[in-house]
Amino acid sequence: MNAMGVRRTAEQVLALAPDDASRSAGSKLGSAGSWPESGHGGGVVWGLCRDGGGTTHRTAVDTTGPAFHCGCPSRKSPCEHALGLLLLHASDGTAPGESTAPDWAARWLETRRGRAASSASARPAKGTSARRPADPEAARRRAARRAARITSGTHELEQRLADLLRGGLAAAGQPGYGLWEETAARMVDAQAPGLAGRVRELGAIPGSGPGWPVRLLEECALTHLLDRAWLGAERLPAPFATTVRTRVGLPSPVEGAPVRDHWLVLAQYDTGDARLTTRRIWLHGTTSGRTSFLLSYGAAGRAPALALPVGAVLDGELTPHTGSGQLRAEPGEHFVPVTAPVGPPPGGPVGAALDAYGGALRDDPWLDSWPVTLSGVVPTRAEYGWQLADADGREALPLTSAAQSRPGLWRLVALSGGAPLTVFGECGHRGFTPLTAWSPEAPDETVPLV
Repeated sequence: MNAMGVRRTAEQVLALAPDDASRSAGSKLGSAGSWPESGHGGGVVWGLCRDGGGTTHRTAVDTTGPAFHCGCPSRKSPCEHALGLLLLHASDGTAPGESTAPDWAARWLETRRGRAASSASARPAKGTSARRPADPEAARRRAARRAARITSGTHELEQRLADLLRGGLAAAGQPGYGLWEETAARMVDAQAPGLAGRVRELGAIPGSGPGWPVRLLEECALTHLLDRAWLGAERLPAPFATTVRTRVGLPSPVEGAPVRDHWLVLAQYDTGDARLTTRRIWLHGTTSGRTSFLLSYGAAGRAPALALPVGAVLDGELTPHTGSGQLRAEPGEHFVPVTAPVGPPPGGPVGAALDAYGGALRDDPWLDSWPVTLSGVVPTRAEYGWQLADADGREALPLTSAAQSRPGLWRLVALSGGAPLTVFGECGHRGFTPLTAWSPEAPDETVPLV
């Protein structure tokens, strides 16, 4: 994806860091004193960094990726020097001036973009399969065997759920209760990672605080619904059957019609564990009105490759995945920045957001949340914590517990100052997670909250 010329903020640069140590070390190198020579131009930022031992490292960043090059021995990507260089570039007062890249940076950039062009030319044309099986019949048999394993796994999971309810939910809270991990391992063996993930979530509920039996019963019901939907998938409408297969763990096909638009980058945030980082990027089409998200993954020690500055407007093409309620899309080969100012997506009151979430649940009952834009809302303090309330006080949405513990909450409160504002975020059964906000005084200025 090409986003040439897009300049990241300091927060967006730090979001690229693979870990806290890199983030801390990179922050120390984000001043002009660490870079006796630096510059930018043609989509590349380059510099010579002198560390405390007197060693000079050649560092370059292709901002269209981003992609990173550095002469240091670090195996992290980006390394602390690349982070420091991007932080220097993000600074208003000390950013490197525009100049021609030196030979070493130009050679690296030319080699990198040459490889990218060769890779793009080797890809199949849109509408063709990236991997056509040499033997379609063999592929069909493999798919049938996997479906049979998943069906066997769902029958076993149904029996486990029935045993749990027959014996009483209290048993799930007993120390040493190992049903969930054993059952999750069986779902992995059945090649149903989606079911395995749901089972592990069931195992975490008994230790989640007061009221866990009610939450456990709710999640058991949703898991049972997914089991029964898989077992009767041939009788379901095609879009909903695709959603069921995706929730079980099969990949969703990318078969929608490409959508060309000017896409406003609404939000970007990472989730994950020690093995994998998942980055979700929300986009809004200014002409189509479509809201979509992109997923990018990074292994341990590496940030996901795809990173887009929140608030940027990019001209490009997205191809949506299929399935009812699916918002995920795949980006086209080239996205270029658009300089025209763009305001927030059309929003509405709290009631409209709840209606949108409820409508999405009809297509996908296993949704955790749905993207919505609230307009004319005010962050207020309630007995149970913070909430976003309509300016007239008629309805309000509580913020999720995770959102109430983030620094972005205070940024939201400060931006509002008690006045109504527009907020984009995710509305779900646990509450609302604010991701981005706009004040009435600066409707073209997108303020990230994560």
